[in-house]
Amino acid sequence: MMMKSKLLLYALGLLLITNTGCEKFLDVTPKSSVAEEELFSSEAGFQQALSGVYSQLAERELYADNLSMGFVSALAQNYSARGAQRFIFKETTALNYDTDEVRARTESIWSRSYTAIAGLNNILAHIEGAESIFTGSNYALIKGEALALRAYLHFELFRLFAPTVRLAPTAKAIPYRKEMTAANQEYDTVTNFISLALEDLAESAELLDKIDPIKGTDRQRRFKMNYLAVRALAARINLYAGNNLKAGADAQAVINSGKLAFVKSSEISTSAASKDRLFSNEQIFAVRVRTMKDWTDDSYFRFRSNSDENLTQSDANFAALFETVAGGSTDYRFVYLLEFDQSVRFPSKFWQTWSVPGGVETARLDQTVPLLRLSEMYYIAAETAADPKEGTAFLNQVRKNRGLSELNVDVATEMTLANEIAKEYRKEFYAEGQLFFFYKRLNFSRMQFGSATLNSSRYILPLPNSETEFSGQND
Repeated sequence: MMMKSKLLLYALGLLLITNTGCEKFLDVTPKSSVAEEELFSSEAGFQQALSGVYSQLAERELYADNLSMGFVSALAQNYSARGAQRFIFKETTALNYDTDEVRARTESIWSRSYTAIAGLNNILAHIEGAESIFTGSNYALIKGEALALRAYLHFELFRLFAPTVRLAPTAKAIPYRKEMTAANQEYDTVTNFISLALEDLAESAELLDKIDPIKGTDRQRRFKMNYLAVRALAARINLYAGNNLKAGADAQAVINSGKLAFVKSSEISTSAASKDRLFSNEQIFAVRVRTMKDWTDDSYFRFRSNSDENLTQSDANFAALFETVAGGSTDYRFVYLLEFDQSVRFPSKFWQTWSVPGGVETARLDQTVPLLRLSEMYYIAAETAADPKEGTAFLNQVRKNRGLSELNVDVATEMTLANEIAKEYRKEFYAEGQLFFFYKRLNFSRMQFGSATLNSSRYILPLPNSETEFSGQND
């Protein structure tokens, strides 16, 4: 049966904001419009609606699985089958997009993302002219976060389903939806789509710049789309668009903020219960996923005999990834974030352990999926640097904080720097969903551990059937 996803956007968005834990809005009246009026009549209602969007980001259809450790990481060849009768990502790793396995994932990513975007658009539509109901800086915080989240979600869909800016700037991308409407929308061009995302981020940055608590000491703001996350996302998008000067400036603004610090070896070499596996002080933006143990420990990254859901690589591939014969055996990511479970080596960054005296909830190190990291800002600064020497110096900041020797800046060339940046992306973002987009942006002809020779079209996933059937767009 055809899913008319766009016709459902308004209804789904309304369901989102009226079903986020405060049932009194449903109890007052069955009429959606009245419930919506009541929801957006108070600051608490806006907070509730925005919390509903963050909850959606933390679902398996989006960043708890598909867009982090699961589907998108499998696209980047992070995992291989290990004796399973049918590997859960068999068709995904083979890049066989026109299969039930891949279509099911892309359908859920598309529909859940646009549903969350609908919720954000509803917040933004109602917040205009409502400044008087907010206290302190909360109007700017809520509006700024909503704008930036809209850009974040749109750009994630863009990276999956649209051509790159470098290869097809005037091609059709996907809709950039800024209004609560069920009407079909013309597809934006690649270049225009990027401009719309950057416009949202510019407005968000202006709102958050002077008032975001992340610029003080509130590290819990990393679980919100905060000011530093806005600048970091702008760096990512500008790099993708080839705006290297802007990308470098945004990345260095985050680096120079002084609010983030590299993990210390003592913080990841400690006991399992207190090991900072996800480098919490380096996280710029992350989502809290309270149930992730159900799949990270119970199927993905723990040994299960003949399981089709074990996600790992062979020891030989891990050795190649971390270049253990060329000095990489001291890499913290190899030493501390690859661990054995019943004689099989697994990526352990998502193993769920946590113990803090007194059980301080705000100090939890588990239940977290990182979406923007400090290390990425150094990689962007390195790639956009004025010359290879300066770029290598940025890269060395990450290397020395990962237990690796520094590269010789005096012999650096554009080619050697590019090669080293690629190696870093493979190591740093293993099982985090960023590597596929790195390969796509630079149009790599082959991915590490992949067997297929690729061209640009192999990096563009087909639009879901629900979208093509309703909008008339062709795959």
